[in-house]
Amino acid sequence: MSSAAACIFCKIIKGEIPSFKLFESDKVFAFLDIGPLSRGHALVIPKFHGEKLTDIPDDHLLEILPVAKNIAKASGAVDFNILQNNGTIAHQVVNHVHFHMIPKPNEQEGLIIGWPQQSADMDKLKALHEEIKAKM
Repeated sequence: MSSAAACIFCKIIKGEIPSFKLFESDKVFAFLDIGPLSRGHALVIPKFHGEKLTDIPDDHLLEILPVAKNIAKASGAVDFNILQNNGTIAHQVVNHVHFHMIPKPNEQEGLIIGWPQQSADMDKLKALHEEIKAKM
């Protein structure tokens, strides 16, 4: 896990690095992405420093989606993605949990993804369902 002292997002929260802040509360900070995929691309982050979603206490996540929703509305986005990556191979670049709100104004702008769907073996899916459900 990266240290909060070296974290670019923690520095943005503290005002050590300037940002185009859109929202701030006791637990959440939102700002425009300086490398946007489309007009209005914003980041919504918990102020609690944690690398992955599983590192963040639940009470620090309560405002995240309402803030992302409000930014989407305020930006005028009709179609948009809410994206949150965990870990390097899952395309996480900054090791502080963050949610992207990425407007999708047309086919060329915004998030462009593949969806390499795997065929499902229903017996394996049933066993996986039982395994995960038992741990929740």
